Amino acid sequence: MRNVRVVYRKYDGKLHWHQWMQYLGEDQYGVWLGALANSVSQRGSEPEVTHASAYVQLFPRDRWFTAIFNDEPRSTEIYCDITTPVEFGEEEIRMIDLDLDVIKRRDGTVFVDDEDEFADHQVKYAYPAEVIAAAQASCDWLVPAVAAEEPFLTIYKTYLDKMR
Repeated sequence: MRNVRVVYRKYDGKLHWHQWMQYLGEDQYGVWLGALANSVSQRGSEPEVTHASAYVQLFPRDRWFTAIFNDEPRSTEIYCDITTPVEFGEEEIRMIDLDLDVIKRRDGTVFVDDEDEFADHQVKYAYPAEVIAAAQASCDWLVPAVAAEEPFLTIYKTYLDKMR
């Protein structure tokens, strides 16, 4: 299995979350990468964070989000970052984090996080109107989708099984 570097940046180009993950494959939903239990990620130059359980991540083509699917016992089952469309390289995947997050807890609760950060950064980074509109539309679509549509129901579990 080949490793792929995942790099999220903020709109001003500042390094955000980044890590190495294993390539698992691609399907109609996008590119799937995985991380084993005890893998690490890092926000900017802060200390690395160790993840106790395995997870997989979906990088759709031409969509304004990415999605993390966590193994149990994490209380967050699905964590979607609203982002610019992913740029795919052979060894690196890049995107810009646009602050909004759609989160599904293991108990089925779905909510939007960081709306205040999204509002602040629209001013701070001067997000263009089309970026704001696309980010909000993606967020609005994801809220019901993570509870009722694939790949958020069962598809991701086949990839998660590969990482356990």
